[in-house]
Amino acid sequence: MLKTRIITAVVLLAVLLLAILSNSLYVFAALVILFFAGAAWEALRLFQNRYAIAGALVWSAALVWVIFSGSFRQSVLLCGLCVGLWLVRLVPSLKIGLPPLQGFANRLLTGIYGVAILGAFIALMMLYQRSVLYMFSVMAIVWIADIGAYFCGKAFGKRKLAPSISPGKSWEGAIGGCFAVLVIGAATVFVPALRDTFAVQLYLKWNWLGLIVGLVVMVAASVVGDLFESQLKRRAGMKDSSNLLPGHGGVLDRIDALIPTLPLAVLIAYWM
Repeated sequence: MLKTRIITAVVLLAVLLLAILSNSLYVFAALVILFFAGAAWEALRLFQNRYAIAGALVWSAALVWVIFSGSFRQSVLLCGLCVGLWLVRLVPSLKIGLPPLQGFANRLLTGIYGVAILGAFIALMMLYQRSVLYMFSVMAIVWIADIGAYFCGKAFGKRKLAPSISPGKSWEGAIGGCFAVLVIGAATVFVPALRDTFAVQLYLKWNWLGLIVGLVVMVAASVVGDLFESQLKRRAGMKDSSNLLPGHGGVLDRIDALIPTLPLAVLIAYWM
């Protein structure tokens, strides 16, 4: 299992690096569209949509149009909409629960989550358009928080964060992950080569308080994205969103924490 996981990770990293080193917006866009199609299909399956493949193709066609028409460059409003959807509907579901799999409420939530995923991938394109370094600096916040939460949760985890949704997650892990992000984010301020990164730009615009608040909000958003997908899988009775990525589960399993954080990062960058 570990060997398969490592091989898949190496292959994915190699493909991503090749797309970036190509220095071609279209090559990177093709990779983004491919992953989005997988994520959309998985999301529709979690909502038990009978036409998951057809639905994923429709959503993917929408992303293709947005990217190749150049509309993604002016998609700040869409990112704002996504942040609003998380605040108004998706975050509250962690407390009130999800609707039954059959009925209008479930179909409405399918559309809302679909827009959230679409907005996340468009936000990724916007961050890439700014610079590869800036894009990775946003994604690294989620990765560092996840790694920090895993090790701190293993070492100190006692109080369950959301026992009915994801029993393995603890408050100690979440706090540890946030602390790791704050420490590394603060350290980047003193590295001139990292000036064009998300954390440093927060510091330059709003000083240390802005850096701390901004990073804490980003980490909180990543935790929410992770928990929401876990909630969907628990309701659907699925361990992973799919087996598209051997050893890792599905695309959604890898990007769930990025779905709310990428549009939020674009919105914060717009304010800056």
